[in-house]
Amino acid sequence: MYRVRQWSVRNARMLEWLYRRVEGALTLLHPLWLWAGYNRIERPVRSVERLIKSAMFDCNMCGSCVLSQTGMSCPMNCPKELRNGPCGGVREHGYCEVKPEMRCVWVDAWEGSQKMRGGNSIQHVQPPLANDFRGRSSWLSEVRKKRDKNFFSSVKNTSNDAN
Repeated sequence: MYRVRQWSVRNARMLEWLYRRVEGALTLLHPLWLWAGYNRIERPVRSVERLIKSAMFDCNMCGSCVLSQTGMSCPMNCPKELRNGPCGGVREHGYCEVKPEMRCVWVDAWEGSQKMRGGNSIQHVQPPLANDFRGRSSWLSEVRKKRDKNFFSSVKNTSNDAN
């Protein structure tokens, strides 16, 4: 797993491109998800997501994925589960203070983010993790966010046109 996780960081740019395509496809399928019911499709989508993300990123299914902002390095792999940067105990050459055989996920995150187009997004402060979402699909959560963003921007534009 660790080697694949390191590969994912080294290939963050390609994975960012792939992620955008998958996200676009899932967003296009929103009408189908709405028709079937998001609660009903949660389980099968979550199963596929868990399979892919656990293999590629050693994902813990926190339900609030930030891989696209952390250079394809999952901060939940940090033994301390820090979501906004390293703890300050990073050892020489970027290794973890808790697991000395493992590179700090935040050192990897920084390196991976510099390869991505949205490399600056690693600097955005992440809100605390809502434990209610653990084990849920972050893919469906992102589709819902996009749907709401698109809906509210279209409502705003419609109201501006009416004035």
